[in-house]
Amino acid sequence: MKEIMEILETLKLWLLGSRLGAAAYAGWRRTREVLARRTVAVMERGMATDPGIDGILVTVGLCIIALLLCVVMKNSLSEFIKSIVASMTREATNILSGART
Repeated sequence: MKEIMEILETLKLWLLGSRLGAAAYAGWRRTREVLARRTVAVMERGMATDPGIDGILVTVGLCIIALLLCVVMKNSLSEFIKSIVASMTREATNILSGART
């Protein structure tokens, strides 16, 4: 962008010194303004983000990780759940029978 503006500035100086004079300078100004507007429009479109897509990507990623963990650690996970259930059953039995640990 900086290089383009320098070229346009050089063009402006050349046009002002030429015989074309004011008409050429006005054309240069219009060209510069159009270029500046288009550049800003392109930059705004390029920098725009969609806030919804980030949440969707995170959710999908977490679901994939959870599925992989379930597949890879199926045996370990079932043993872990069985031990928790057994421990809770023992504790509930002790509480209901009145025994203190």
